[in-house]
Amino acid sequence: MAEHFDELETRDPEQRETELMAALPGQVALAKTNSSFFGKLYADIDPMAITSREALQQLPVIRKPDVQDAQNAEPPFGGLNAVPVGDMAHVYMSPGPIFEPDGVQRDHWRYARALYAAGFRRGDIVHNTLSYHLTPAGMLVETGCRAIGCAVFPGGVGNTEMQVDAIERLKPTAYAGTPSFLRILLEKADEMGRDSSSYRKASVGAEPLPPSLRQWFEDRGIQTTQGYGTADVGLIAYESLPVEGMLLDEGLILEICRPGTGEPVAEGEVGEIVVTTFNPIYPLIRYGTGDMTAILPGTSPCGRTATRIKGWMGRADQSCKVRGMFVHAKLVGEIVGRHAEVTKARFVITNPDNRDQMTLMVEAEKGDATLLDAVKQSVTTVTKLRGEVEIVAPGSLPNDGIVVEDARTFD
Repeated sequence: MAEHFDELETRDPEQRETELMAALPGQVALAKTNSSFFGKLYADIDPMAITSREALQQLPVIRKPDVQDAQNAEPPFGGLNAVPVGDMAHVYMSPGPIFEPDGVQRDHWRYARALYAAGFRRGDIVHNTLSYHLTPAGMLVETGCRAIGCAVFPGGVGNTEMQVDAIERLKPTAYAGTPSFLRILLEKADEMGRDSSSYRKASVGAEPLPPSLRQWFEDRGIQTTQGYGTADVGLIAYESLPVEGMLLDEGLILEICRPGTGEPVAEGEVGEIVVTTFNPIYPLIRYGTGDMTAILPGTSPCGRTATRIKGWMGRADQSCKVRGMFVHAKLVGEIVGRHAEVTKARFVITNPDNRDQMTLMVEAEKGDATLLDAVKQSVTTVTKLRGEVEIVAPGSLPNDGIVVEDARTFD
């Protein structure tokens, strides 16, 4: 059985860099020619001159707010798409809202590489618990599994007892989804006296994996690794065995930049992940993800030679991922705008017992049960997540400009 997904993973690093830089001018040209967004942005750029990292750094960094503004002005994709909508397989809508396309080509999000490194192989039955509606997470895993040759049980989220029943009867060998939901399923199976011992491996993501929780899974015989990707970019990095940092996907150019700028930081310094993709239908170039990390020196003991990063190290902006979904600062403003009684608000994200909990603290002169219920409904509608609401007196919240506070602790 092959150790690696393909020969790209074991290239000499210099060869990889040469091949990426050789492909870069063509991708810039594709974006400029076929995408109206990049056509305007690169009006004075000669794509054939973008042949090095130094030349790439002269291009502007674009970020999610730029994409949202473009999409609001020119729905659905703001002109970032390089093919007509009719040539796409799906159109998704993530919170924001922001639209993302899915292409018809095999493994559009390139996620098979992460799943293969996690031990997924042809013949495995994969229990996929990521959502299949509105957002592309479920299909991201689905297409990766199909590229390997795995059968997929599309469990999605919720319906915990039904999914436990399916685990016992179907006996899936692999799990894909958030680590918190895997724990919920296993604990529910224990509570119900049902057999969940078929799992042998898990590829988890969309939220942090504390070392204690990874060990809890390992103690149950479940080999657990993380994949890191986004709905618009696809796979960015992934863990291999033995776990020592995360490996950069082969289909990207990575820069680690000082937050809010396009200026690269020194190797080993923490900065924002900025990626350039070679996606032919949605060619994001110098896309600032808002996620923070740092380069790890050396190469992986697994034999793969790609650049290694330390993994997710927080957000460069005021947002965080809760149960697999981003909560942005602008969502707080949208909630406050729905209720005249609320003067100020702040999301506080905690994780008691390694389970994400989201509470919106709101200042209001007169808070009652009616307002509490109305704000709670707005939280669900705007963020697509369930959360608690606590009403406090005006002036109670800190005057520090923070509206999304990540108070989670990870051991």
